[in-house]
Amino acid sequence: MEFRDNRFPVGKRLVLFFFFAMCFLNIWPGKMHAQSDNHAFVIESSIDNAPKHISSIAEWENQRWNIIKGMEEVMGALPQRIDLPPLNIQAFDTLKTDRYNRLTISFTVAKDERISAYLYIPHRSGVSGKLPAMLALHPTGEIGKDIVDGQGLANRGYAKELAERGYIVIAPDYPGFGELKDYKFDEDRYKSGTMKGIFNHMRSVDLLREREDVDPQKIGVIGHSLGGHNAMFVAAFDPRLKVVVSSSGWTQLGYYDIGKAAVEKYGGRLGPWAQDVYMPLIRDKFNMDDDIIPFDFHEIIAAIAPRSFFSNSPANDNNFDVNGVRKGILKSRSVYKFLDAEDNLQVRYPDAGHDFPTEVRREAYQFIDKVLGHIPSEHDME
Repeated sequence: MEFRDNRFPVGKRLVLFFFFAMCFLNIWPGKMHAQSDNHAFVIESSIDNAPKHISSIAEWENQRWNIIKGMEEVMGALPQRIDLPPLNIQAFDTLKTDRYNRLTISFTVAKDERISAYLYIPHRSGVSGKLPAMLALHPTGEIGKDIVDGQGLANRGYAKELAERGYIVIAPDYPGFGELKDYKFDEDRYKSGTMKGIFNHMRSVDLLREREDVDPQKIGVIGHSLGGHNAMFVAAFDPRLKVVVSSSGWTQLGYYDIGKAAVEKYGGRLGPWAQDVYMPLIRDKFNMDDDIIPFDFHEIIAAIAPRSFFSNSPANDNNFDVNGVRKGILKSRSVYKFLDAEDNLQVRYPDAGHDFPTEVRREAYQFIDKVLGHIPSEHDME
């Protein structure tokens, strides 16, 4: 027997069907109009060193998939994230301050794999009972996560400062540093330290999202130097990260040149990138030749789009040439324009060296606040 709901005539039922379909797919007429009115653009592909002409969202999604595959050619494949074991979080001690509690924790990322981290819990609570959260990735340094706690060089304590602003923050150690200083890269299941980092950092996001006091739709990532490019890497693979801040973390590979030391110590200009802690396939498979490495940083930024990206790129950074940054931003901006999200791509060029100056750090925090809809608690900055 056919059932008919005569409360809704056929025409009205079609309108309702269209409405709910748009809700389910998150597609609205305004959004479709903005996308269809954007002009086609060209992006340089590192896979075949050829320009790719993009004129539709479908074409861009295919090209974005190719970018991710190019990254995996160098970093190794992202391991499957199904049937993962429980996080099994263990807390070892707690530092109590007037703004937050800082827990020293370890947790399971995969079978027989555990990592260490700081977890900052502000005393402040959200009206909804939930707060935004940040993944804070440390720069190179023996003390690892202690650096972003303010225990290292000046202008690096962004985990502590974000906790003071009212964010829940997780700051894991990267393999080879901090409590993971004895990590054995040659004995793990990953093709690179970079991919091990990406997997660890995605599990850190899992931990945040499992907390009842975290708003799962308001999570971002921030990092300086090593942490700056690691923030970009994990964001390319993890769309759950809504805002990305990279400080002194990147330049186009063709512009990367720290001088004679790279050749003498690592065997080539791109040798620092080919260490076990990074991507040894840059040496073993791609001969440290940026012309055949199948990804570059403008493509990583493009893969993050239309999500919000903020780059602190000092004019006198001796690690990451600012001219390569300018070129990469120019190449990636067309993607943000195509996706009607130009304001989501921001870059600052302070008159500084390899640093995260206070004023730019403040701007980065304000950018995060705006994207995640957060009114920060007042706090002092070093």
